Formats: sequence, C-alpha cells, structure tokens
Amino acid sequence: MVIVIKIAQLLMGLSILVILHELGHFLAARAFGIKVEKFYLFFDAWGVSIFKFHYKGVEYGMGWLPLGGYVKIAGMIDESMDTEQMAGPPQPWEFRSKPAWQRLIVMLAGIFVNIVLGIFIFWMLTLKNGDTFTPNDALKYGIAPGKTGVRIGLKAGDKITEINGKPIVHFDDLLTSKVLMGNSSLTVVRNGVTKQILVPADILNYVSDDGPGQFIEPRTKFSIKQVTPKSNAEKAHLMAGDSIVAINNQAVAFFDEFKSKLDSNKNKMVALGVKRGTQTLSVNAQVTPEGTLGFLANNDLPKEEIKTYGFVEALPIGASHAWSTFADNAKGLKKVAQGEVKATKAFAGPVAIANMFGGVINWTRFWTLVGFLSMALALMNLLPIPVLDGGHAMFLLIEMVKGKPLSDKFMERAQLVGFVILICLMVFVYGNDILKHVIKY
Repeated sequence: MVIVIKIAQLLMGLSILVILHELGHFLAARAFGIKVEKFYLFFDAWGVSIFKFHYKGVEYGMGWLPLGGYVKIAGMIDESMDTEQMAGPPQPWEFRSKPAWQRLIVMLAGIFVNIVLGIFIFWMLTLKNGDTFTPNDALKYGIAPGKTGVRIGLKAGDKITEINGKPIVHFDDLLTSKVLMGNSSLTVVRNGVTKQILVPADILNYVSDDGPGQFIEPRTKFSIKQVTPKSNAEKAHLMAGDSIVAINNQAVAFFDEFKSKLDSNKNKMVALGVKRGTQTLSVNAQVTPEGTLGFLANNDLPKEEIKTYGFVEALPIGASHAWSTFADNAKGLKKVAQGEVKATKAFAGPVAIANMFGGVINWTRFWTLVGFLSMALALMNLLPIPVLDGGHAMFLLIEMVKGKPLSDKFMERAQLVGFVILICLMVFVYGNDILKHVIKY
C-alpha cells in the first residue's frame, strides 16, 4: 500500500505540472490564431494512447509513456518530426507563419506557467502554514552533527553563530543553500573558543551519500517516551519516563551520545544506568544489529516559533521561497558543470522523487514538492537544448538577430540531436536512480 501511495502521488504531481505547462503553450498558440492539433498528457509513443477524444479540431489524450507531455502545434518543427506537413506551403494558421516574437511567447509560455504555479503554491503554503522556524539562540546545548557535519569538522556541542560573517537568527538557515551549496564559512564557538569552519564546495556529494538529515540537528537531552512491544527495551524492563544516564559505566547526557554508544555496540549486551524517579537502576539490554534498543525517545527540542502572514503579506514571502528554489537548482547545475558535484549525486529520478512524496498522504509535503518540481521544470526547460523550450527559444532569438529563420533542414537535424541528448539524459537519470535504490537495499 505504501508503494501504491508513493506512485499515486508522483503521478498526480507530474500530471498537474505537465498539464499546466502544456496548457501554457496551448493558450498562447490559440491566442495568436495558431492551430493546435494534439494535447497529450504523457507520450503516445508509436501512436499508442490510453484514451483520446476530439473536441473542436484538437485531439486530447493520455499516452502510455509517462515522460512528460506535449502539444502538437501546426507548422512547427518539433519532436514529432512531421516533415510531411512542413513540405507544403505555409498556411496562415501555422506556427511558421507567425512573427518571431509571437512564436517566442508561445515557446516560453509553458515555462511562464510553471513559474507562476510555483509562486502560487508557495504563496498559499505560506498563507496557510506561516513561517515556522527555530531561533538559533534557543539551542541550549549547541548542535549534534551527523555524518556530513562530522566530515567538515563540526563537533557535538558546537554553537554556530554566523554564516559568512552574518549572525544567525534562525537555526533553519544552516540547513539551506546558504550552507549546503558549499563555499561558505561558519563561525563556531567550541568550549569558549571561536573558530571558523569552511564548508567545502563539494558538500552536496556528502549530503547525497549520507542523506539530507545527516548534517546537523539541535543537541538534546532525552528520556523514554514509549517502549516498543516485544523489543529489547521491553525485555530489559525499561519504562516510559526512564532516563538512560550511562552505558557500560560511561556517562550519557545527550541523545547523540546515546546513539553513538549504541552504534559502537551493535549486536552486543550493554549495561545501562537508568534513572527512574528518584532511583538509579542498573539493567542489561541487548543492542540490535541496527544499533537500537526499541523505544521512542522524548527529546527536549528547542521550541519552534511560527510567524503568520495575511493574504497580501504572504505573496512576497512565497515568491521568495519559489525564487530560492529556482536559484538553488541553477546553482546545483552550475556545480555539476564545474565538476564540484558529481552528476550521479545531483540528479533525482522518479524513484527518488516518489520516496520524497512518501507513503503517507501529507498535503503540505505534497504541495511543497509540487512547487519545488514546478520551479525545477521551469529551469530545465530553459536549458538551450533542442527539443526543449529553451532550445526553441534560442533558435528564435538567433532568427530575430539574423532577420531570417534558420533552414528547415537545420531545424530538423537540431531536433534529432536534441532528442538523442534528451533520451541519453533520461537513461542516465533513470538508470542512476534505480542503481542507487538497488545498492541501498
């Protein structure tokens, strides 16, 4: 059932993005009197569609290959490679008969819709949920670094006060592109001494390997909230409300220390010092091969604050979130191009995206991901690759500078090259995604 929910959310999210993107092209073309022949969600490769119908001269349908969608515009050299139509004389309702500026608007309309959609989604999310953050000065015990944090030199108990010389107000800023894009400096107070920790340019490689949750988190003390039935914790007679204060006679005050001790004692019996009310008990417990005992912890996490916004106030905040998403994706592509981040670490395919949606329906997470993907789709379509909107726009700009269109033969060859590039990219992303999933399990 979990897999079904993941796939359903992925398909629903992609369908919304594809339909609205193609609707942008469709409406712009119709506005300029250009005939649209087909409007498809997903591709009807080799003419095979799940369903189709005709309405006012347009064939609407759903293809079987879920790699996007398309509108077939009359008189346009595109991925359909309809050379037979292009061999005839230009007709007034065809794409090729319209001024270059109109054709450029048609090509960029899908990207425009994706950007507007992304801004709208983040606007509505901000209006509904406000802005939730953890004040940095609320971290009483500093931070607990995960694998990625340890890799760059952070230590448990560090208090991070500045990013690139600017004071940190929100702890959450440490988990954004300000830090995770690399090439940044963290001001750290460690045991009363201030020092600088440099975040490497290739930190995204570590984030990909270790997982996004393995950078830093607030350091907390803890107690047992709930014991899992039939677990090793239950067998050791641990109870809700207990505090574990020692493992093998070594004091444990914080949850990160506790997890570290268990991790180094996987599949072993350990002696626990347990505080229960006014008593301190000693019990033996078996650590699982995964490094757990079997209980839900009650951590004294710093209190979050929520800032709410009115309808108008939420718009610039949502637009800023959308733009940050767009800019972060662009920075990521730049890092791949510069060789600072491996392509295998940077790109996520359908398996990874489905896992992001999760196996439980959470509408805030769903719409946040759809907003993120909408901005990412806008950026990808801006790339100057033939077949993509950005490639068509590039050729139209060249035509506007030259004062005459590029030859049909050149455009046909460019579309073929672009199609091959796109297929290679898809094979790489899908293959990489599946390989990472197989290796993980």
